[in-house]
Amino acid sequence: MPPQSAAASGCGSGGSSHDWRLVVSLRFFPAILSVRLLPEPFSVRASGKPMKHLKSSLSDLRHFFSHTITVRDIAEPLASFDADQEGKDVRAVLEKRNFDVAGVRHEGITVGFVRRTEIADGKLRRSMHDFTDGSIVPDTAPLSVVFGSLGGHDPAFVTILGKVGAIVSRGDLQKAPVRMWLFSLVSLIEMQLVRLIRDHHPNDSWLPFVSPARVESAGRRHRDRQKRNEETQLIDCLQLCDKRDILVKSTLLRQAVALGPKDDARNLLIEVEELRNDLAHANDIIRGRWPSMIDLVARMEALLGAMERAGERKSRGFS
Repeated sequence: MPPQSAAASGCGSGGSSHDWRLVVSLRFFPAILSVRLLPEPFSVRASGKPMKHLKSSLSDLRHFFSHTITVRDIAEPLASFDADQEGKDVRAVLEKRNFDVAGVRHEGITVGFVRRTEIADGKLRRSMHDFTDGSIVPDTAPLSVVFGSLGGHDPAFVTILGKVGAIVSRGDLQKAPVRMWLFSLVSLIEMQLVRLIRDHHPNDSWLPFVSPARVESAGRRHRDRQKRNEETQLIDCLQLCDKRDILVKSTLLRQAVALGPKDDARNLLIEVEELRNDLAHANDIIRGRWPSMIDLVARMEALLGAMERAGERKSRGFS
């Protein structure tokens, strides 16, 4: 149990296209929070038809989560005991409450922690561990900070107004705020990927990179949307696995985002797709991914940043 807290890749298993809207509403403390990732207003292409451009970016996402959803939103209160209390009494309380870790107070301030399984008889201070810099994060820190901290420490301790008063364990990474952040990261990668494909392979010149069966599948979705009078292009009807194939097979795209060898690019995007599917279906996102999840999140952020820079260069007339 956490200290104090509570598949295979396949096309279409998570469902995705570029003309989507993700609207998630959660209740955080005093208010309702709504997250919207939407294409920005239409502009007009040469054909006279409207074309969507991206409004959301990695910087937008980081700014939003840095200022709105923070470590505070997934942390749990840290039970703490005076250093002079008897260890056996504290151990009994932790066993009754099924807590693995507790804080140790000295003169009213939490100065260290104990693990239930390590508490010896005698005064509690005899079993105390000191906090280390890497194990402490402020409650105002963005969620991404927690992944790095939990990579070397489980749990991580959270400071409130400069004093340790809460805790985050690996199990807390299953909570809704973390899932929102990860799903938004995946979705932004997919949006930027569509943008790059349009920029570097216009007029459906990406078609040779997708199998005929997958093109036909996208074509059916495209025709269905046209029947509903939806303004869309064939590329908008591709799924993430199709866009992955285009990126992997297109030397031009891989060079644009500095992805390196085909196998590296393919493996990364397969991991992204599998994570997206587990998020979409409310599956466990930590089991089988830890600690590699830390590296995956870092690579996802790096990929998104590279895609955005490539898009900016293209918009300025550079390849």
